[in-house]
Amino acid sequence: MACPGTFSDEPLSPAGRLFLQRKTDVVIHCIARTKNPIDVDGAKATIMSSPMGQHPRFCSLLVRDDNGFEHWRKTRLDVDRHVIVVKNRVNEDEEDDEVAVNLYVADLSVSSPLSTDKPLWEVHLLTAHKHVVFRIHHSLGDGISLMSMLMASCRKVSDPDALPMMVPEKTTEKKRDSPWSFGSMWGFLKMAWLTFVFVLEFLLRSLFVSDRKTAVSGGDGVELWPSKLATAKFLLDDMKEVKKAIPDTTINDVLFGIVSCGLSRYLDHRTPNALHEGLRMTGVAMVNLRAKPGLQEISKLMKDNSETRWGNRFGVILLPVFYHKSGNDPLEYLKRAKVMVDRKKQSLEAYFSYRIGDLIVSLLGIKYASLINYRLLCNTTFTISNLIGPLEDITLSGNPISSIKVSTSSLPQALTMHMVSYAGKAEMQILVAKDIIPDPEFLAKCFEDALLEMKVAAMEANKA
Repeated sequence: MACPGTFSDEPLSPAGRLFLQRKTDVVIHCIARTKNPIDVDGAKATIMSSPMGQHPRFCSLLVRDDNGFEHWRKTRLDVDRHVIVVKNRVNEDEEDDEVAVNLYVADLSVSSPLSTDKPLWEVHLLTAHKHVVFRIHHSLGDGISLMSMLMASCRKVSDPDALPMMVPEKTTEKKRDSPWSFGSMWGFLKMAWLTFVFVLEFLLRSLFVSDRKTAVSGGDGVELWPSKLATAKFLLDDMKEVKKAIPDTTINDVLFGIVSCGLSRYLDHRTPNALHEGLRMTGVAMVNLRAKPGLQEISKLMKDNSETRWGNRFGVILLPVFYHKSGNDPLEYLKRAKVMVDRKKQSLEAYFSYRIGDLIVSLLGIKYASLINYRLLCNTTFTISNLIGPLEDITLSGNPISSIKVSTSSLPQALTMHMVSYAGKAEMQILVAKDIIPDPEFLAKCFEDALLEMKVAAMEANKA
């Protein structure tokens, strides 16, 4: 129901409004597995005293004025309405806690929108499984904002009074984001040309250019189909070993190489000899636009004039991977991925995608902006993100955390992947439309095997 605006109401950003539209409504799910039983009362007390319980976004209702514009309105927080305690097992037929929780979250991803009669977040305490599921609407902030806030509520296992160490990217990798110099005419021309090509492709993909259909393709309405969720598990040491095989390679390069190799293996299994060599599958990848990469200090996020401020501060790049038949050198997938990622880094595609979104909202309105964003997702094959998590073990409400995973609610793509690193491990949540991809566990194994194959090849190359 529409509500009249008040002086204290705060308007939503264009990105925040986008995530509230019917076709682009997105909820972020963060799953934390605890080592000890969950203390429900202690968890509620921690929430109320943490940045989550104090942050203006988490204490505000979504309201609409007489013109249909969305605003945040401060309200009194009732933690009992936000903390959902599930005492029994969520799936009696599944003994494995991780699988049972994945089934639970997959169901939430399709059938359980957040209620607008309270601030747009929930915390589900699955006490029988020792899991905590944070459900936070994407209009409240992006992955960097939300994970940084979660980390501000946690403490180190090694020092219960100390906040977890934020993990920025290495300085050497940060320099690679801008290998050209404005003092170099060639560097500037290359940047301008790549930006023009990639932004033009971005616009065409948002309108009518589409990937060729494969066994993993989604489309209009697929976000409403039943979902399944599986987890691919990697060791960061294995990814770092692969990095060493090719100079100046990053973890993101390795991840996209894994995705390219793993998808090729999976499609070989599902549709043998049906696809031509080099078939393109386009991914939508999220890029943090803040001045500082990685997780942020919560105090800096809260400053309105900060370059690392709270909110949805990310752009989008289109990142293609290519099908190649099994038997190829696994490092070839990495080499091709690195070439493409390097070209994307030399362009301003992510920045322009963010500004183009704002411009479309201003000129055409939020409904047309939502439609264009939805078409982009329908015309591509998958969405992927990678978030750097804590380097060391942490506790939440005094309870040690053994695993952190992130996913979102369903999209029109049949495949979305979100990876988070934590204490030497990396886990990638793979959300699929199960009528299109019925075996996400096998797809996860294809990704895991791809990394192991790359590691063996990299160790041989590193010895040479």
